[in-house]
Amino acid sequence: MADTAIPAKEPFRLSMLIYDRRYRSLTFQVIVFILVMAFGWWLVSNTVRNLEVLGKDFKFDFLSQRAGYDIPQPPIPYTADDTHLRAAVVGVLNTLIITVLGCVAATVLGVIVGVARLSNNWLFARLMTVYVEAFRNVPLLLWILVVFSVFREILPPPNAFRGEDPAASMILFDNVALTNRYTAIPTLGMTNDPGSLDLGWRVTISWAAIAFIVVLIGGWLVHKAIVKWAQATQDQTGQRPTTWWMSLIVMVLPSLLLIWYFGLHMIPPELKGFNFTGGLNISNALVALWLALTLYTAAFIAEIVRAGILAISKGQSEAAFALGISPRRTMNLVILPQALRVIVPPLISQYLNLMKNSSLAIAVGFMELKGTLGGTTLNQTGRELESILLMMGIYLILSLIISSGMNLFNARVKLKER
Repeated sequence: MADTAIPAKEPFRLSMLIYDRRYRSLTFQVIVFILVMAFGWWLVSNTVRNLEVLGKDFKFDFLSQRAGYDIPQPPIPYTADDTHLRAAVVGVLNTLIITVLGCVAATVLGVIVGVARLSNNWLFARLMTVYVEAFRNVPLLLWILVVFSVFREILPPPNAFRGEDPAASMILFDNVALTNRYTAIPTLGMTNDPGSLDLGWRVTISWAAIAFIVVLIGGWLVHKAIVKWAQATQDQTGQRPTTWWMSLIVMVLPSLLLIWYFGLHMIPPELKGFNFTGGLNISNALVALWLALTLYTAAFIAEIVRAGILAISKGQSEAAFALGISPRRTMNLVILPQALRVIVPPLISQYLNLMKNSSLAIAVGFMELKGTLGGTTLNQTGRELESILLMMGIYLILSLIISSGMNLFNARVKLKER
């Protein structure tokens, strides 16, 4: 039996770093890494030298200094005597509020418009097309200014609601007042207030809110257990038990009991003097920004939804119609669940765009992150570099959180390979 000769290992030569494919990719990665680090070092050192020439240093101690400016309707307690750090936190919370409200409203409206564009009603479908094209092809800043101008110029002042024969009247059963300064809406009151939990940093949360959160989470977990039991029963017997009444009880009944126990009731706004009191007066800057972001983003989401629906084979709807399923239920149960796999990835980009577009709020005076940290704080302290870097980092973190959450949802709805 002949022995197979093992070839001797070729000795390493420097030329192998370029001509040997085993080392070439690693060589290029090292070179690129060195160049990137060198550019970063040059950028940082050059920035430090320029700051020294201007007599500045690079520090974030300005965050602990007194802010000295007011923020209308802060979501947490805030006064002009608080620090710039607290003002920045208020700005971040305002950004989150407008982002959440805008994403929810834009998604609902976008789905409705996207489905309506495929309607067999020619006039209805063309009207939706006009809406989509109008909002997609006009800059968002202009829409924000237009909506804000409508609120300021067309709506009546608060004193127009006074008198036996007022020039303006409230809407929604006399619970909402649209004025040129703010929108007055009802608030919730409690006859049996359990008090609040102090979270520190002058932030509190009502024990009633905690109770509702616990009840809703518990009801959702019980609902999931009921669905799992029903699926197991169907797998064993071939018949699925009726569970909607069980889910309704566990999701609704505990909340109704809490409403009765705490004595929750609506406190409508009332005109006293020159302003509405008793309810909540929401700044028109917030309302206009939310409405403009919703209408603008919904136009893009509508096209995403329409494209997702058209991506589903017509055979799916034809098979559903052959089984006697109505067009509405076919859309809800057959088409849209499959279209989600196409819709969700580009939808993530629209949510991120909405969050970043909220920085245009400075045009109408709404104090979000750009208006606080990147606006008044930057101008008062003169810390341009530090403020911009902080603002960029916060936007980056918020974007990563939104994209991560949506990617998790996308992983749940995508097709599972077997």
